[in-house]
Amino acid sequence: MNAEIRTQTHYTDQVFKEACLEQAQLVSSEFYDCTFIRCSLVESVFRACRFVNCTFQHCDLSLCQVPHSAFSATRFEDSKIIGVDWTQADWPAARLRDPLDFFKCVISHSTFIGLKLKGIEIRDCIATDVDFREADLSQADFAGTDLSESLFSSTDLTEADLSRARNYHIDPGQNTLKQAKFALPEAMSLLNSMDIVLTEDEP
Repeated sequence: MNAEIRTQTHYTDQVFKEACLEQAQLVSSEFYDCTFIRCSLVESVFRACRFVNCTFQHCDLSLCQVPHSAFSATRFEDSKIIGVDWTQADWPAARLRDPLDFFKCVISHSTFIGLKLKGIEIRDCIATDVDFREADLSQADFAGTDLSESLFSSTDLTEADLSRARNYHIDPGQNTLKQAKFALPEAMSLLNSMDIVLTEDEP
């Protein structure tokens, strides 16, 4: 690790390698343009911390807690972020674009209920049993992501790209799908919630 992570400390342009902060508690620490590489942050608590333009690579943040912490342009790559309740974080009233991005991550069993995450990227991820209800995911990119058992209800998916997502179950009558992108055969699942009968054309 290039620098030690401490409570109530301001960090800029720091690289943290292989830090082990499992079940640790950090309070009021601020990170600007920092990179975390192969860090273990399992069950850690980030309380009232701030992350701006930070990147997490090959890290494990499973079951971490983020009460009153703020995130802006924070990217997670090849990391495990399982079971995180993102609604605990401090989100401004204004709709930020790209406050969080996930690439090749496992974010299963996490919660994004009601969050305004316009333009979020969740690409090539495993997102099993993730709660996206009432969230603003307009212009989101779900390319290559497995959305098995994830929940969508009153979710704004306007102009979202699910053309390469898979295993999603989205009720068009309970979500906003204006100009959202879907592709066959996965898009056939949109018909499952409709009271219709599909038949094949007879020769």
